Amino acid sequence: MKGGVNCDRKVRLGIIGSGKGSNCAAIADACASGVIPAEVSIIISDVEGAGILDRARERELLGIFLPPGKFRTKLDDDAERLYIKILQDAQVDWVVLAGFMRILKGEFLRAFAQRVVNIHPALLPSFPGLEAWKQALDYGVKHTGVTVHFVDQGIDTGPIIAQETVPILPNDTAASLHVRIQEAERRIYPAALAALVRGEITVQGRQTIWRKE
Repeated sequence: MKGGVNCDRKVRLGIIGSGKGSNCAAIADACASGVIPAEVSIIISDVEGAGILDRARERELLGIFLPPGKFRTKLDDDAERLYIKILQDAQVDWVVLAGFMRILKGEFLRAFAQRVVNIHPALLPSFPGLEAWKQALDYGVKHTGVTVHFVDQGIDTGPIIAQETVPILPNDTAASLHVRIQEAERRIYPAALAALVRGEITVQGRQTIWRKE
């Protein structure tokens, strides 16, 4: 065993998202090229017809829509149990959030303890929550960026795995800044996942320690 993962088979990722799927595509392509030593086992969306499911079909990967239930910002209890079952049936080792717009809580995070990863479009702990690039622009900071982090019970509060800085330019709009942040996301997320899969990252309290084997 390495990092809680069975080394006798390839590491499996389960990707969950709600949107167009640009990060999902970058991760899937990095797996296919060997940059991430893993395979994408399943891609799930809570939005029927979401672009992320098109990204799955384009790559001949399993992509499914699972209804989220009655709540707007989180999975209801029945939906949460179904998501857990589908991911466990797919034997995923890591759950990768790629633009998933719902909060994950208790039972889900216990089922995949310290194995749920997210990317946030700001330098946490600054600007958590929605439209973080717009929050940063409106606040007037000179730099923002992206953060890869473990998911815990809070909102964008889990231990930080990696960050990349993105400068805010004088003529930036929310849209232009968002484009550059997304470019940074597509660089940093596959690199951080590759390190996690290789067992190069450990967590001590709130600190993540990177080591080369």
